This record gives sequence, C-alpha cells and structure tokens, in this order.
Amino acid sequence: MGKRCATIRGVIGTWINMGTVAVGGSLGWILGARFPSRVREAATLGVGLVTLVLGMQMALKTQNVLVLLLSVIVGGAVGGALGISAALEQGSQRVEKLFRGQPVAQAFLTASLLFCVGPMTLVGAIQDGLFGDWTILGAKAVLDGISAAALAAALGPGVLLSLFVILVYQGGVTLLARVLAQSLAGFNPQHPAVLELTAAGGAIVLAIGLSLLRVKETKPADFLPALLLAPLLALLFHRLGW
Repeated sequence: MGKRCATIRGVIGTWINMGTVAVGGSLGWILGARFPSRVREAATLGVGLVTLVLGMQMALKTQNVLVLLLSVIVGGAVGGALGISAALEQGSQRVEKLFRGQPVAQAFLTASLLFCVGPMTLVGAIQDGLFGDWTILGAKAVLDGISAAALAAALGPGVLLSLFVILVYQGGVTLLARVLAQSLAGFNPQHPAVLELTAAGGAIVLAIGLSLLRVKETKPADFLPALLLAPLLALLFHRLGW
C-alpha cells in the first residue's frame, strides 16, 4: 500500500497534466465552437512567458558554460542531421491523413501526438523523476489543457482518450527516472553530470518558449540529443579537471 501511494505521488506532474486535459477536453467538447480563440491565444502566450522563466532557471544551473554550449551545439547539429523535428511533423501529418473522416481515432491520435511527442514532455518527466520538480510539467499541463479544449471543440470527445497515453508514456518516463535515481548508490542531485543535464534541458525549454511566443521557429526536438551529450561531456570534463 505504501509503495502504491509513493508511486502515485511520484508522478504528480502527470496527474496534474491529465487533470487539465480532462477538464479542457470536456469543456471544449461541451462548448464546441463557442470556445473563444482569443482566450486560447492569450493563455498560450502566458505559458510561453513562464516557460522562458523556467528554462532560464534551469539553464543557469550549469557549472561549466562550455559543456552547455558544446552539448547544445553538437546536440542540435545531430538532431538536425537526423531530422528529428521533421520526422515528428511528418508522422503527425501521416496520422491525420490516415484517420481523416474518423473523428474519434483522429482526435485520439492527434491529441496523443500533441501531448506526448515533444521535448517538453521528456524534459519535464525527467525533471520530475530525478528531483520531484514538476514545474515544467505544470506549465505543460496548462498548455495541454488549452489545446485539449481547442481540439475537442473541433474533433470531439476522442481527445479524452489521450489520457491513457499521457499516463503510460509521460508517467512511465517519470517513474523510470525516479527508479534510476534511487538505484544509483550515492545519487547526488548536485553532481556536475546532473546539473549539466538540467542546464541542457533548460536550453531546450527556452527554445520551446520562443516557439510558443512566435519569436522564432526553433525546432526544439532537434536539440534532444543534448540531453545525452551534456552529462557525458560533464563527466569527461570532470575527469580532466576542467
């Protein structure tokens, strides 16, 4: 019973995210086209501003700017070469074409892709799992709630089926990160590798914020390889005494 309660608390960011999607999707389904676009626009801009603040706070945790710089530059180059953002966009378009004319299936898959396939989901879930910090997922939850309302207004209640995907994928990544942190003997959240992972995640979150504010199309997903490179470079620099 205790372990079950601990598991529930361990994915609090995911539960909040599911709650906003459930509320937003239900309201959008009920209100339909009456859901005002200006409300969605204002709320999205607000989330974009807060996302910039969160990203800056995370990025400033770096202890070696060179590690952050190299991980973001090389990670972005690798992600661009692999075409991560382009692949995700093409996958979304194919799914929408495949299920055109089938509102429930289209709504479910479109919402699942929107809510789960993105750097904010991965970075937020890792942050929640390693440190119990669900602020990124909290900001994502607000954005997803607004998007769920808009999607449900256009496509119907199939959007609510994406709740299961959020629970399994986002919650699963959070629990995996938490188990990994607990299984590592002497896990230190202030270790250089952990701090540089957080800083690289912050840079990606900043890119998301810029995209939400429509300042620049940054393709944040292309920078995901930086999450792997940052801790590796930190360990290497730490060994070299740099």
